[in-house]
Amino acid sequence: MIGTGEGTVMDTETVLLGSAPTSIREIVAIAHGAPVALDERAIRAIDRTHRLLPTVLRSGSPVYGLNTGVGDLYTIVPDTHDPADAQLQMLRSHASGVGDPHDEAAVRAIMACTVRSLARGYSGVSVRLVQTLVDMLNRGVVPYAPSQGSVGYLTATAHIGLAVFGEGQAWFGGELLPGAEALRRAGLPGQAPGLREGHALISGTFEISGIGALAVGKVQTLIDVADVAGATSVEALRGNTRGFDARLQALRPHPGQVLTARRLRALLAGSEIIERFRDHRLQDPLSLRCIPQVHGAVRDCLDYVAGVVECEINSVTDNPVFVPGEDADGAPSLVALPGGNGHGAPVATALDCLAIAIAEMSTMSQARSDRLTNSHLSELPPFLVAGSGANSGFMIPPYVAAALAAENRAHAAPATVHTVSTCAGQEDHVSMGTTAAIKARRAAWNAGHILAVELLCAAQALDFHAPLRPGVGTGAAHAAIGGFFRSSQQWRSICGR
Repeated sequence: MIGTGEGTVMDTETVLLGSAPTSIREIVAIAHGAPVALDERAIRAIDRTHRLLPTVLRSGSPVYGLNTGVGDLYTIVPDTHDPADAQLQMLRSHASGVGDPHDEAAVRAIMACTVRSLARGYSGVSVRLVQTLVDMLNRGVVPYAPSQGSVGYLTATAHIGLAVFGEGQAWFGGELLPGAEALRRAGLPGQAPGLREGHALISGTFEISGIGALAVGKVQTLIDVADVAGATSVEALRGNTRGFDARLQALRPHPGQVLTARRLRALLAGSEIIERFRDHRLQDPLSLRCIPQVHGAVRDCLDYVAGVVECEINSVTDNPVFVPGEDADGAPSLVALPGGNGHGAPVATALDCLAIAIAEMSTMSQARSDRLTNSHLSELPPFLVAGSGANSGFMIPPYVAAALAAENRAHAAPATVHTVSTCAGQEDHVSMGTTAAIKARRAAWNAGHILAVELLCAAQALDFHAPLRPGVGTGAAHAAIGGFFRSSQQWRSICGR
């Protein structure tokens, strides 16, 4: 399966899904192995709506996807009286994805978002179906779901749905198996879908919100790393901290900018290098001087995107939804509300914004890596090795950062503007949100490598300022990087040691 780029993070604390809001952090934890449980209120809500679902059919009125076809076939009554057959046929026809499969973390995140939405109790599915998804997460059954072919919904979730009902394919114990065999080995009983239980699995924006949560979670970690990398580069390049002064920041008080400047001041506190070279330059280059402005803009964008993604995780994006009501005799019933909550525009446009923010962070870091290794600008030995010649030192790592930063600029091109008409014109404005989520996550993965290159170069550059001590925070980073890498033969060879 495709590598995740988030690293291997195992969280053993059980995440309770149901009535309480679910955070991005919890979705990321589930994606990386945290167990899941349904709360009792959610179980009751799911069961109540499921038991009332037949009352909607008794009215004789057409209900989208329940007693009609879907998409442009909404006027057609299926020619089968077997609900399970109709729902399976829907999943089979929609399971048309292509390309490499989503990695395990992505599939688990999608499944977690599916459970969260269905647990609200507005989709009409059974407790058994939702519990099966939970059991698959807890026992390590990972459906095979191709990563290409989705315009914002339907595709990956259809492949996941097939595995839930013993069709399709799924990984279990590191082996790709027929869906029924994967369930059997995991000790899960087979089941047939009930009323609209196939449709409910494919109607929502679970793919966008699950993968989007992974992208956001990664950037929430990386922005703090970017501050450390930037501060270390400022120090190594004999920069000054005048541009980070709290009085200056107060005159343009964007929250992210103010926070970033405060973090930079803390990271560089007590630096003998900064103190020695305080008047070395009147004004630093933008990649040093404007870290608060650029990293701050990333932070502000990230806060907005995180809010949108968390709202989506906790929303019901099914179509239709079923809300409590009464029939003509005053008995409890359901009202079917068809609508457009499955359109991914809110979260898709936010993730396009996130990709732009990631590109900003990436290109600024790459500029600093290039400056660190350029002796004409850095006033340090060429490519950060003394007596360089045959030894190219750190010449090539900034090339890697340059390539990845260029790729991230490509990922910053919005996906959402490329909507097209589908389904015989019935679905004539699609979100392209899955593409937005995938490219944002890929860009976040790239950004981690770009920042790693900068940290390596900056840590090496600091060595040339010894015995002057770095700041409190930058010194801790320098020590951690040195301790991890300098025991390796490759590091000693590059550094000429």
